[in-house]
Amino acid sequence: MQLGMIGLGRMGANMARRLMRGGHQCVVYDRSVDAVQALAKEGATGVGSLTALVAALAKPRAVWVMVPAGAPTESTVNELAGVLEPGDTVIDGGNSFFKDDIRRARALAAKQIAYVDAGTSGGVFGLERGYCLMIGGDAAVVQRLDPIFKTLAPGRGNVERTPGRDKLPSPGTAEDGYLHCGSVGAGHFVKMVHNGIEYGIMQAIAEGFDIMKNAGNAQVAEEHRLNLPVAEIAEVWRRGSVLASWLIDLTAKAFVEDKELKRFTGHVEDSGEGRWTVMAAIEEAVPAEVISASLYTRFRSRQEHTFAEKMLSAMRFQFGGHVERPTGG
Repeated sequence: MQLGMIGLGRMGANMARRLMRGGHQCVVYDRSVDAVQALAKEGATGVGSLTALVAALAKPRAVWVMVPAGAPTESTVNELAGVLEPGDTVIDGGNSFFKDDIRRARALAAKQIAYVDAGTSGGVFGLERGYCLMIGGDAAVVQRLDPIFKTLAPGRGNVERTPGRDKLPSPGTAEDGYLHCGSVGAGHFVKMVHNGIEYGIMQAIAEGFDIMKNAGNAQVAEEHRLNLPVAEIAEVWRRGSVLASWLIDLTAKAFVEDKELKRFTGHVEDSGEGRWTVMAAIEEAVPAEVISASLYTRFRSRQEHTFAEKMLSAMRFQFGGHVERPTGG
């Protein structure tokens, strides 16, 4: 198939490469001329504008938008709406808010342009490993684009089959690493929750290693202090442990590269999906304590002592005369 790819960052460029390796034709555009030229040298058709990208694609066109969520995606989709034609399809593969997908799809439907949201997980390793795809959109449109999704996805590989799936009347595509999750918005909703869960798992791993790192500190009774080899613990947990996972793999790799993690300050950003997951939980009246706490921890990582913490110190002093240690004391 032929696909237009807009956005040639760490993921977009590698997705185009994976598609070309799979025999697809890619027409690529990015604001960076160097990024376009690099892909053109590898076999893509490079263009200098969205208008040129649309002109280079055969009808019905499929254009994959892989730019940051929010204003960059909004402006790109709006510009595409002015140059695409009825029967064409826009695929948003970034981390857009699912309610924005629904709104955009309605606007494009008035022009008879289809919209598909494709939550994409795989990061910088996707070129070789493949990308887990969570897809929302009209079933007929998604089916027409199946060759694209199938090539981008990891495939079954050497992952052991879930017992009993071979007896299902229609096992579907989930085992191949991609899934049509439902109507427009469903793909990014599932990816949103995926990332919210990721926040919680990462936080639990980080807290566990922090507890082990500090098992020998002065707060612990001397006879109970332990000096634990946390880097080696990460490695041993990769092998046969219930916790064995890609995140543990990456944790072990991080310790090999920087045993004390000195290159990191502990300032942790959030990309939006954690917030949206908590918002969805509130709308649904679903308790989400772990995901909420992990999100707030990221907020806290970006601050010095907060006004609320100063208030706590002031109240403790007022009711009990508790004097806090001065800064640096």
